[in-house]
Amino acid sequence: MEELLTLRQYIQEQQYDKALELIGEMEEMSKEDKLNKIYSYAVILLLHLIKQEAEQRTTRSWEFSIYNATKEIRRVNKRRKSGGYYASEAELKEILADAFDTAIKKAALEAFEGQYTETEIAEKINTNAILAKALDYIQAEQR
Repeated sequence: MEELLTLRQYIQEQQYDKALELIGEMEEMSKEDKLNKIYSYAVILLLHLIKQEAEQRTTRSWEFSIYNATKEIRRVNKRRKSGGYYASEAELKEILADAFDTAIKKAALEAFEGQYTETEIAEKINTNAILAKALDYIQAEQR
């Protein structure tokens, strides 16, 4: 809210360069917020994809979590008014790669009732295939 008051002040004082700079900062803050939300949902998506592959099974709950996470990532990533997306394919890949570490740590706690370490879980899965599958799910409706 403080940024909007400052922006109003800059415009009233005809300090347009400062106003445009502040608008740029506000746009960046908004994008960072969107990317952080995408990251959170990416952890959930990857967690369930990891558990599916590691345990070679699925549950309705996992299927719903995968559905919901991909739906929310698409929703958050979509620019409503201007069209397009906040995160490009390259940025989505980067987010997924970053989220993978957290997801595998969580999967080690949940898969096989927590019997295996994250390293042991990692040996049971194909990381690249899971990352590719996650990206495919996210982009399914964007194509």
